[in-house]
This record gives sequence, structure tokens and C-alpha cells, in this order.
Amino acid sequence: MFLKCNRRIKDGKTHQYWSVVENRRLADGRVVQRQVLYLGEINDSQREAWRKTIEVQDEGKRRQVALFAAGAMPADDAQAVGIRLSELQLKRPRQWGGCWLASVLWSQLGLDEFWAPRLPVSRQGTPWLKVLQTVVTYRLLDPGSEWRLHRHWFDASAMGDVLEADFALAEKNTLYRCLDRLLEHKDELFKFLCVRWGELFDAKFDVLLYDLTSTYFETDTPRDEGDLRQYGYSRDKRFDCRQVVIALIVTPEGFPLSYEVLAGNTADSTTLSGFLDRIEQRYGRANRIWVMDRGVPTEESLAKMRQIGASYLVGTPKGRLSRLEQDFLMRNWRQVREGVDVKCLPQGEETYVLARSAARIHKEWAMRRRRLRTYLQRLAALREQNLKRDQLLMKIGAARHDAGRAADLVRLRLPTQDEVVRPETFRFSVDLKRLRRAWRREGRYLLRTNLAGHDPDQLWPFYIQLTEVEQAFKELKSDLEVRPIYHQVLPRIEAHIFVAFLAYCLQVTLKANLRHHASGLTPRQVLEKFQLIQMVDVHVPTTDGRTLVLPRYTQPEPEHRVLLDLLGLKLPAQPPPRITSEQLPKKASETQHA
Repeated sequence: MFLKCNRRIKDGKTHQYWSVVENRRLADGRVVQRQVLYLGEINDSQREAWRKTIEVQDEGKRRQVALFAAGAMPADDAQAVGIRLSELQLKRPRQWGGCWLASVLWSQLGLDEFWAPRLPVSRQGTPWLKVLQTVVTYRLLDPGSEWRLHRHWFDASAMGDVLEADFALAEKNTLYRCLDRLLEHKDELFKFLCVRWGELFDAKFDVLLYDLTSTYFETDTPRDEGDLRQYGYSRDKRFDCRQVVIALIVTPEGFPLSYEVLAGNTADSTTLSGFLDRIEQRYGRANRIWVMDRGVPTEESLAKMRQIGASYLVGTPKGRLSRLEQDFLMRNWRQVREGVDVKCLPQGEETYVLARSAARIHKEWAMRRRRLRTYLQRLAALREQNLKRDQLLMKIGAARHDAGRAADLVRLRLPTQDEVVRPETFRFSVDLKRLRRAWRREGRYLLRTNLAGHDPDQLWPFYIQLTEVEQAFKELKSDLEVRPIYHQVLPRIEAHIFVAFLAYCLQVTLKANLRHHASGLTPRQVLEKFQLIQMVDVHVPTTDGRTLVLPRYTQPEPEHRVLLDLLGLKLPAQPPPRITSEQLPKKASETQHA
């Protein structure tokens, strides 16, 4: 294995993306390269650390150990058991590596310590703690329904081997009853995780990122009064489905502080005030910095934050820029990072920050230009068609919908009720004044804050950290598949989201362990790599008619050894062998011979 660099020129700057690569020789003699791990952009010290890791792994030598058949058993050893190697069988292959890594993350967070007194073993012997760990691991590795876990996943995984338990963990009703025991401990879990992440990674919770998303239901059931399942603005573009809204608070490093499940028709601007009260009740009053996108805070909630001494940095609709544009013209741009400039405008207790991103200007203008060009081409095509007025209006409406805001840059002259559609009655042209105004606002963000004495160099990085909460929503929806929800009982709907939150906590913990080694190495890549380590049962018949069973996980490949070294982990010892107590029926030939 070795490090390979791929260079790419973007926006006039050369970027270097690194990967761990190994050579493989084919049957025809050719050598091809296989990417073992993608590392992304790494610094010099990280690159040297990876080289040393690879050198250590490449020095390992594989040894082949001969396995001798029992041709001559020691006559003086009463404990010796003869085996028939010629009848050896491999049975029940199952995924082991991912289950083991998830258990390591579970232990690292100390979740056994938290849940053990809250989920004790029932009087019937149900180990609720192990059931919960199974459900969370399933959501982390291969998310799906509880029915699929019961029917397929548990047997296809080595979760029973990792937890030293049997199929009782995956009994269908047991899985659902476990969900009913979780929600009452939600607030206590939030406090426990804050302390634990502080101990493990020195996590700070003085800067909080707040945002909302929605998740939908595939089924529509009769609703009681006060049901959270409502129609509303869908971020998933599923306006035909009922949904719930999830409000989430994370730190800039991605550690989740808290979340709430709200009714699906809840407006973003009505959520902040209640969240402020809940955070103060849980963690006490402190001068935290809240970072939010536009649409979440209202003037009333911002006034409340100023009253309780909280600081904020929030996005502001660009419409407000029209009122402040002349004042900003008197200010000079200040570069805070490559390609990003800001202007600051104090206004009473607050400061407005106008940020300009060169990369975003090119991106937004390219998107708007593409939509505008497509819209104009469709309008030109409509002029060539023989349409009635009503048909023309319907087609223009569809074209405007696809063009979005770019349609506002075009002036239309439409035929009146009594006019026939002709080039003279249907005309269009680009509104150059609006186009120039839109171009001046491309790639610009208007922020407002009550942070006094903070340098502009700090304000913009604070705001762009909102991408971390967006990444959290992406992982919850894509990696952990929190959507769609099939549960019909409201407490289990919230418990489903709670299990996804716990799985996200494990994923965040893995991400924090990887953060200082390679920015391009994601938790999902690591989990997928470890899921390649399988466990099989080696069945060896003995000479006395019993069977020796040896559960064995497959030996790690080079990329697994690199990851283990990177994470500072060591695989456990192979499980101990066991021998069946029942003797197998003798074969017919052996009976006849006897």
C-alpha cells in the first residue's frame, strides 16, 4: 500500500486529494491499483502519520499454519477428542465487523453505564439494554423496519455473538416494547452525552447551531386531536404526506445537544422561544452564541435573547438589504478569508454584516443564468406554436414554475381575453434593471448579531458552521434513514426518531475519532469497510459422533489493519470453541460394519 495524490484545479487554485492505494496483479500479468481509503485534503503532519501507519502494516508477514488430521491420537490423554477434517463444514456466514465496531462506540460513549439502571432485565429475563443496543446498531449499519430486523437482519449479523445473546433479542414484540421504554429518559440522556463528549473530546457547548427539518409518513391514519402528524411545508418535497418537524441543536463539531419533535404544520419562526426555555432549564443560563438561518428567529424571539443575555448570529432575508444598501455603500470591504469579504454596519444594539463569497457568486449566477436561458427558450418555442390563450397561459405557468425566481427577470406581454395569440400579442423581454439588481446580490449574505467586540473574521466562520447541522440532517435522513416513518402509534413515532438520534450519536463519536487524521474519511466509509469482516461457524465432526463448533471471524484485510491502527483499536480474541453434547446418528455403513 502507498499514498497517492490526485490534483484538481478549482477556481484557479490547485487542490491535492490523497488516497491509500494498493497494487494488485491480475492473471494476465498486469498491475492495477485499488483505492483502499479516500482521505481527502490532508496536511503534511497527517500525511507523514499515514505513511508511518502504512509502513508498519506492510511489515507484517503472513504465516501459514498446517492443520494436521487426527491420524494418531495420544493414547495416554483421556481428554483428547478425535476430529474428522475431511468432513469440515463452514456454516452461517454473517456480518461481524460492523457490529463489533458499533459495540466499541457504544462502550466509548458509556451508554451501558447510562442505560443499565434505567433498562434493567425484566422479571421474565428480557435484557432490555441488549435489545436497545441491537436496535440502535441496526439503525446505524443497515437501517430498516423492526419487522425486517426480526425477519432477516439479526440472523444475517453477528449481533448475537457480540452481545453473547440469542434470538430472543430480535423477537418482534420485544423490539416494539423496547421502544415504549425510551422516551422518559430523553432529557437525562442529553445531559449525560454533553458530559461524556466533554470528557472524550473536550467538546464545548458555548456555540449552538439551530435548524429544523421534516420527515414524512407513508401511511395516513385517523388522527386524534393534538396529533403531531400534520400537512405542512415539506423539506423532502412530499407535500402529499403528513409529517412531523424535527428541531435540532448541534455544536460546530457536530455533537448534538438536544432535539424536539414538533407538529408537522409548525412554522419555523414559532419554535425558538420554547427551545430557549428548555435549554435553560436543562443546562442553566449561560451566554451561549446561537447561530441560525433566516426564517427561524422573529423580532420577539431576538428581543427575548437580548433580554436573557444570550448572543446570536442569524441570517436575514435579502429584502432588508434594500433598506440598508445605501449605508453599506459607505463602508469598505474587508477580506476575512480567501474569496470572502465582509462589511459591518452597527445599528443600535446590533451589527449587520454583509458577506460576499466569490465562489458563491459564480455558482448562484451560473444557476440563475441556466434557468433564465431555459425559460427564454421555452417562451420562444411557445411563440412558434399554434396555441389558444388558455393553453398558452397554462404552459407559461409550468415554465415559470420550473424557472423559479429567474422568471421574475422577464417581462411578459400576454394576449388579452379577446386577442388571438400572435407574435404581436405575446412578447417577452429581459428586465435589465432587475437583472443587474439580482446580479449585485448574488453570493451575498446579510447577517445580524448582537455580539459586541467580535472581529468580522470570526463572524463569517460562525455562520458557515450551519452546514454542520445541515450535515446532521443529511446523515439522519440518508445514512440512518429516519424517513419515511411507518409507525402509527405516536409514542413509537417519537421513539423511532429517538433511536435514530442514538445511532447518530454513535456516528458522531466515530467522526470525532477520525477528525484529526483525514478530512475525507467519513464514518460511513469506515463502517462499510468493517462490515466486510464476516463471521462463520466452522463445524468439525468428532470421531465419537459429536460436532466441534468454532465461531471465527475472518482475518482483517490490509485496509482494516490500517483503520484499526488509526483508531487505536485491537480486535478481540476469537470466540471459544464449543462441542455439542448430542451424538450424531451413525452412518449406515458404520452400523453394518459394527
